[in-house]
Amino acid sequence: MANQPDTATVVAARAGDPVAVDRLVAGYLPLVYTIVGRALEGHADVDDVVQETMLRVLRNLGELREPEAFRSWLVAITMRQVRDRFRDRQATPAAPLDPDLRDPGADFTDLAITRLELSGQRRETAEATRWLDDENRELLSLWWLEASGELTRDEIVEGSGLGRQHAAVRIQRMKAQLETARAVVRALHRGPLCPELAVLIEPWDQRPSALWRKRIARHTRDCRLCAPAWHDLVAAERLLAGMALIVPAPTFAAGLKTGATVWPGKVVAAKTGLSVMQKVLVTALTVGVAGGGGVAALELNGQNDPAAVAAPPPIVVTTPSSSAPAPASASPTPRRTSASPAAAVPTAGKTAKKGVGVWRFTGAKAALEDVGAGWYYDWAAQNNEIPGPAGVEFVPMIWGRQNLTGATLKQAKAEGDVLLGFNEPDMAGQANMSVEEALAAWPRLEETGMRLVSPAVAFGGDTAGGWLDRFMTGARSKGLRVDAIALHWYGSDFSAASVGQFLGYVDAVHKRYGKPIWITEFGLMNFSGSPKYPSDAQKVTFIKGATAGLQKRRYVERYAWFGLPAVGDSVDFGLYRDGDSPTEAGRAYRAAG
Repeated sequence: MANQPDTATVVAARAGDPVAVDRLVAGYLPLVYTIVGRALEGHADVDDVVQETMLRVLRNLGELREPEAFRSWLVAITMRQVRDRFRDRQATPAAPLDPDLRDPGADFTDLAITRLELSGQRRETAEATRWLDDENRELLSLWWLEASGELTRDEIVEGSGLGRQHAAVRIQRMKAQLETARAVVRALHRGPLCPELAVLIEPWDQRPSALWRKRIARHTRDCRLCAPAWHDLVAAERLLAGMALIVPAPTFAAGLKTGATVWPGKVVAAKTGLSVMQKVLVTALTVGVAGGGGVAALELNGQNDPAAVAAPPPIVVTTPSSSAPAPASASPTPRRTSASPAAAVPTAGKTAKKGVGVWRFTGAKAALEDVGAGWYYDWAAQNNEIPGPAGVEFVPMIWGRQNLTGATLKQAKAEGDVLLGFNEPDMAGQANMSVEEALAAWPRLEETGMRLVSPAVAFGGDTAGGWLDRFMTGARSKGLRVDAIALHWYGSDFSAASVGQFLGYVDAVHKRYGKPIWITEFGLMNFSGSPKYPSDAQKVTFIKGATAGLQKRRYVERYAWFGLPAVGDSVDFGLYRDGDSPTEAGRAYRAAG
């Protein structure tokens, strides 16, 4: 903080002084680079997001009314750019990258370990950040800087857009997940590796994920050999105190220059219609700026070069024995060797968005794997009845008032980090809860610290004065947290127009509340007329059009067809007769995504 430009420099830069702009960019580039790098875990997008952030800051510097608040303003802009990139990546999966770039954190975490000379528990903590969920890694990128003395809590509150109390709760939740991840890292690096853990992780694709964090952590708690991984963990705040910012390496500048069309500052300014003063600022950004350990020349020139990122050395994972300890390595996560079984090839249509509602039937686990689901739920708080395959996330639900017990909430919290709210509370045959009852119960769900998805109404989610509208209005007035909106939709028009009707409803609900959307049930079904179900061809047409539209919508986080089994009374609308026998609709849904 002491080396960052003062308010006078901000004022001079705002007035168009190119020297002051130079100092401002040089002084704050490490802060922006550290936040973005840690939030995105060294993804190939880091350079682009840093570039976009600095350009946005300079474009809007003339509108900054309080120069003394520059750093808070800068942090807020940085976090918005990070979130925009998260949404872009979810909405439009990137083309396959080089394997080392696809490995989350392969560059930034290794860079932090090397530059800061981390060892022991500090190194474990840095490696554990790979295992955090996106939203927790985003918050960690700010809290880490608070713990190391680079940001204040007020700046975290402003930068994250959270209230002070909400920020405190979210930070505690993030720290708990970080501690779990530290235990996971310890267990995986234990030599020799626990034999039972080696068997457990055999199907793992060696990439950190929420599902495998949960499974490995659960094993470590119950295993005599792995339980010590939880012992003697020094508080993360103590480990991070005084740690420096990460300064961009020279390869950062080289990457921005490689293989792309040059964007001179004046050309950018002309295309974006900036004022004369802002043109000076953008032009100033194109000059090289001192970056501590080296020069970081921000030329706004394009994409980073995959070849500029060195691949970390691999770890050899072997089944341990008393006479043959597992070899050690500096690489943060194990990778399979040629001696290890190859990971299963994912279904072509598999995406994180695509899911299904499941109830018990023969072959449920195999069908979940075959259909390419990224997630599933079974309307329960735990998945003991329908355990899923590796790599398919289970999302728990608190179905209704009878599930509002301490034991059920504890089960849900143990299953993951996202919690679905009440199931069709607007229907007498379902959860059947008044808005007032649901609002009174909602704080019990908040106490779990999980990300909360709203109650899923059966209809009228976009209707002013409807059940969901009154619930959301009440939640805002009471200061309750609702992180995303859940919807159900069933269409009785089986023509091609059904796709537009469905997507139009989803758009309308998003427009009304401005929050991410989860469609937890959808399909074609005429509850009061004939025919009750569409033909196979009609189902296939609807599935293709609906899923294509959902994949393109950035604000749609998840969707789930109702439902996976095509047995008994669900034979007319389900997807699978058993583990490897999809219906026509099942084949269409398998290809979706």
